[in-house]
Amino acid sequence: MAAQVQRVRARARPWASIISLIIAVAAGITAEALSPHFDPHHRTIILAAGAGVFGVFGVAGAIGLSSKARTVLQPLIGQAHAGVVRYVLVLVGVFAILVFALVIGQVPVSQLLVSGAVVGVLLGIAAQQSLANLFAGLVLLFARPFRVGDHVRFRAGVLSGQIEGTVVDVSLTYVRLETDEGYVLIPNSQALAAAVLLVPDKPAGDDAPPASLS
Repeated sequence: MAAQVQRVRARARPWASIISLIIAVAAGITAEALSPHFDPHHRTIILAAGAGVFGVFGVAGAIGLSSKARTVLQPLIGQAHAGVVRYVLVLVGVFAILVFALVIGQVPVSQLLVSGAVVGVLLGIAAQQSLANLFAGLVLLFARPFRVGDHVRFRAGVLSGQIEGTVVDVSLTYVRLETDEGYVLIPNSQALAAAVLLVPDKPAGDDAPPASLS
C-alpha cells in the first residue's frame, strides 16, 4: 500500500509543478491587467500580491520540474551528472522567477542586482571551502579521472599519507570510497589535488591456493 502511494505521488508531482507555474503566470498577468484600474495605493498592493504569488508558486514549480528532470536524466547520464543538471536548472529557474517577480512588483531590479552582487561576494568569501569543493566536484565529474567502481589510491599530505579503496559515489561535494576500514568521504578539493593511482584488479587466479604436487 505504501509503495502504491509513493508511485501515485511520483506521477502527480510533475503535474503539481506545472499547475504551480500556471498559477504563477496567471497571478502575474492578473496583477498587471488589474493594476491600472485602481488608485496608486491599491495598485501597489495588487502588484505586490501578484509578485508574491508569482514568486512563491514559480519557485515551487521550478524546483519540482528540476527534480523531475534529474529523475528522467539519471538513467541516461548517471546520478552525479543528473544532480549537476538539477542544480543548474534550480539556480537558473529561481533567478529568473525572482527577477520577473520584481518586475511585476515594479521594484528597481538594477539596484537589487548590485546589492545581490555584493552579498554574493561576501557569501563567496564566507563559503570559500564549500565552493572549492563544489567547483572541484564539477571538474571531477567532467574530467572523470576515475569513475564509480574504480579501485583507486589517493596520495596527498592533507590526507595524512594515502587512502585506498573502491569509488562508490562522486557527488558535488565528496568522493565516497569503500575501504577495508569502512566508507570514507574525501572532500572534492582534496581529491582533485591528490595524486591518484588506478589500482588494477587482481586476476581471479592470484588468490587461489597453490596446487598440490602429490
